[in-house]
Amino acid sequence: MATLYTEQSKNVEKTWFLMTVFFVVVVAVGWCFSYYYGNPNILYFFVAFSLLMNIFSYWYSDKIVLKLAGAKEAQKSENFDLYTIVENLAITAGLPMPKVYIVTDPAPNAFATGRNKEHAVVCVTTGLLAILDKTELEGVIAHELSHVGNRDMLLSTVVVVLVGFISILASVFRNSLFFGGGRRNNDDGEGGAIIMIIGIILSILAPIVAVLIQLAISRKREFLADASGALLTRYPEGLASALRKISQYSQPMVHQSTAIAHLYIADPKGSKFGKRAVSFLGGLFATHPPIKERIKALVG
Repeated sequence: MATLYTEQSKNVEKTWFLMTVFFVVVVAVGWCFSYYYGNPNILYFFVAFSLLMNIFSYWYSDKIVLKLAGAKEAQKSENFDLYTIVENLAITAGLPMPKVYIVTDPAPNAFATGRNKEHAVVCVTTGLLAILDKTELEGVIAHELSHVGNRDMLLSTVVVVLVGFISILASVFRNSLFFGGGRRNNDDGEGGAIIMIIGIILSILAPIVAVLIQLAISRKREFLADASGALLTRYPEGLASALRKISQYSQPMVHQSTAIAHLYIADPKGSKFGKRAVSFLGGLFATHPPIKERIKALVG
């Protein structure tokens, strides 16, 4: 059975792997740009850009996520019970006390972010605090702290930035092919046409593949965090009960961003959307596994 630190090393390896893939994809797009326009300086720019984006995504991705979520740091004096639960479970898990943030939103949800356990953030919505009792809230917080302990929050947070930049670069390249007028396209004839075809294929497939990887990681990590969280509290029914209540709230979050949807404990688009994603294709593009399956894995 999974333990709190089972996947740490694997997730660190996956993070470096994704950063390497990001570097290769950006350089490939840069090469297409430089060849198409006959300017090698473009390739040098893309190499420097990909290196800077990898560094940026590692150091600042948590701040980007909190900004996209509309989260505000919680005050201990106003949220004493929440702070106490987070603090007690962090001690139990052997983790430093993470920062606690709150999103003002009636939809019950939560997520964790940060590059490592020393710079972790646990965020919950006001809707979650309103509907859960203490044992249920402990189950959700234990789930989020499991993301911290397993270090899969780094992987998922970095993916937010990398997928976004890959999509932007692919879009820019696609637009330049159709509206640009690159010199290679005019001078090389067949060679220019081949590069254009490669560029179009890259610009279409790169964002799709990146998103599919992002979502596949998200679905797997939720099952792992559920199991690890249940081991942390020694009371799987608490998290199972919380998931039941969360699934009964059908409305989407008021403040949401598609880029960070996979970070939440439940789909921020609401249970109505989740119930429609039952086909094979829908399952591929789902940000979370079905809650019924997660509850079954917890309590049978």
